[in-house]
Formats: sequence, structure tokens, C-alpha cells
Amino acid sequence: MISDPSSSIPFISSISIPLLTAIIGAVVALLFVTDYLRRKRSEVATIAQHLDAKVDDQKPSRPPPSKKSHPRSHHHAAADKDQIKRHHPLDVNTLKGHGDDVTALCFSPDGLNLATVCGDGVVRIFRIDDASSKSFKLLRLNLPAGAHPTAIAFSEGETSVVVAAQTLSGSSLYMYADVSAPKQQVKIPHPEIKWEHHKVHDRSSVLTLVGASATFGSGDGSTILASCSEGTDIKIWHGKSGKELGTVDTNQLKNNMATISPNGRFLAAAAFTADVKVWEIVYSKDGSVKEVLKVMQLKGHKSAVTCLCFTPSSEQIITASKDGSIRVWNINVRYHLDEDPKTLKVFSIPLHDAKGSTLHYDHFRISPDGKILAATSGSILQWLCAETGKVLDTADKSHEGVITGIAWAPQLIPAGGKPALVLATAAVDKKVKLWLTPELHSS
Repeated sequence: MISDPSSSIPFISSISIPLLTAIIGAVVALLFVTDYLRRKRSEVATIAQHLDAKVDDQKPSRPPPSKKSHPRSHHHAAADKDQIKRHHPLDVNTLKGHGDDVTALCFSPDGLNLATVCGDGVVRIFRIDDASSKSFKLLRLNLPAGAHPTAIAFSEGETSVVVAAQTLSGSSLYMYADVSAPKQQVKIPHPEIKWEHHKVHDRSSVLTLVGASATFGSGDGSTILASCSEGTDIKIWHGKSGKELGTVDTNQLKNNMATISPNGRFLAAAAFTADVKVWEIVYSKDGSVKEVLKVMQLKGHKSAVTCLCFTPSSEQIITASKDGSIRVWNINVRYHLDEDPKTLKVFSIPLHDAKGSTLHYDHFRISPDGKILAATSGSILQWLCAETGKVLDTADKSHEGVITGIAWAPQLIPAGGKPALVLATAAVDKKVKLWLTPELHSS
């Protein structure tokens, strides 16, 4: 029996129509997705080409440097920029190697040894045969454990130093002999402590320590030292023996600094008030110190005196105050007949901040020829004409941090083979710098 083909058509139709519809829909969807992805790829490629073209337009139109010249040119440009940034024409040398803040420094009387003290507890004595030398002979002294040095002064010429240090029990003084830096870098015996004193200012630290030769009157020429505490007391010492020779009290809340005249006659102190007190160191016929007497007071400033110095003649004192002025005083008067010291000159401090306010000086020293004042404020170093008060030169960023001390070489020393006046500065940037002196221009 043969079946009728027409009888299977409804069954086939009922099966194939839904399937066909699904297949057609899948094909259409696939075509749509494929076309969408193609168009997106085309857009991304177009955007990328546009950005590349824009970057190329912004590049400078210059030929590329050769492989050999490019690194060298960049190196020299960076070096030149760094050199300009840190170098001042009067900056002749930098003494490195300190492990912490340099807290104080001083020259020996012949100017050939420069002693520094540092927060790392080491005393360094440099041999300065030429200020522009590339290397210096050096002697190192390690202070007793726990001693943090704050000040230093040469005693008995170039052969010994006295170091002031702060310890847990208070301030101490240590005297080392035979400390001259060697002329040749050879191993020498470690200097020993010849004398020491502890709690010399109770628990107060020593702000300044200065020495001078007792050459006035019947003085025997020995070195006397003055240690100034952060409190109100100042003590006088015999440099060689360590004997305490006298004590004075400023009675002015706190001291800023103290110094001795070059001939060992006067002691002057700057403290919390506007007045400067001056004492005379009186010598006996045998050359020893007999007493220390208050003899005069410098009145004229309107605010605290931050620093002062004697002129080389020991007959004048120069003071700088927070009132913005510098005063030159004549102290060569008959004070025993009630003659008062006289103000010879008044200058305005020629240093201002960005807002125009006058800055005050932290340190103040006069050159050994009495012609140039060196002064500091923060990291600024300035040279002034001592006669007129005019600025000779300024190093705005002489150090990378606050200057902690300055000292003139007491005699001319070689610099590049030529004798020169040399100034040394110390700072918290762990460096000591040597500076030449600006020229004085006659008006």
C-alpha cells in the first residue's frame, strides 16, 4: 500500500517553520553583531591616529641629537645649573666630613689651624695651609661618651683647645694639649685631657666660649677664657691651668653671648635686655687676675642686643639689636671719673625679609684689620663696611641651613697662593665653608 505524500505536509510545516524562524533570527543577530564590532574597531583606529597626529604636532621641530652628544650635553647642563645654584664668588672652599650639625668653630692665633665641634661628639682640627686647597690634613678628637660639644676656643697659642660640652649632669669643660693638625698625614698619639671641670654653670649649657691673651697692663700674656651660660652667669678661666678666675652675673633673665676684648682687659655681654654690661678684668703686679669689676653699661638700644664684638684696638664695641640698628661705642673713657661710653655711629641693619621687615643678626664679627663686619641671619651671610655700614656683598643661601658660628682667620693666610683675609662659617648642614673678603670701594 502506497501512502499519500500530501498527508505529511502539515506535520513538516508544523516542525520546520519555528526552526526556520529561529535560524533566520540567529543569522540576522550574528550579522548585526559582526557589523557593530567592525564599526567600533574602525572608530578606535581613527581616534588613535588622531591622537598620534596631535602628539606629533606638539613635539618641537628640531633634529634629534646624536647618541654620543645627548647624554654629555644633559650632564653638563645639570652640573652648570647646580654650580650656579650653590656657588657664590667669595665661596672658596667647603670642609666636609662632619657627621652632624657643626655647632661652633675657631681659628688658632696663627690662622693655620681651624677647630670645629660637631653634634657627633668629635672635635676636628684642620690644617689650613691654603684656603683653596683640595684636601686638608686633619686631627680628630673624640670627646667622652655622652658629651655634646657646644663651643670651642684655642688656649695657649696653637697648641691646645678648650671644649665646652653638655652632659646629663650639666655643662663641662675639657682642655686638650698638643692638638695642632699634622703637617703630614701621619699617625700621632691621641691628645689627652689636661684638665676638666663639670657642672661649671650648674645644668645650663655654654653658649659661647672665647679666649684672649692678657696683654693689657700687668697681664702676663697668658690666655684667659670666658664661658657664657644660657642662664645669667659668665665665668673667667685661666687657659693653661684651668683655674677659675672670677664669676659675674648679668642679672638679665638670660644671656645671648659674651666676649673678651683682644687685649684681655674687658668682658662684655649681650643679654635679654637692651643694655650691654661691661666688666674690667683687673690684673695684679704678678700678672694674675686680681678681680673682675663692672665698670660701665651701654645704653641706647630699644630692644635686646643679639650680638656684639670688640674692635681690634679693644677701645670700641659694635652691637647689633632687634631694634634694627647697629651701634659703635667708644669705651676708652675714664669710667672711674664717671665718664660714660659714647655712641660714635648708628647704622640701620640693611637686611629685610620678603615683607620688608628688618631682620636681626645672629652672629657678628669684625675682620682683624677692623675694616669689614661679617654678620649672619639664618642662612644669610653679609659683609658690611665697618666705617659706613654699607653692604659690600651678601650670600643669601650661604649654607643649606642656619649658620651656627663664624670666625675670621686672625692673620692673612694663603688662598690660591696669595695671602687673603679668610672667614669661616659653620652651619647645621654639616659643613664648614671658607670665604674670601669682598673689596672695599673708596667713596
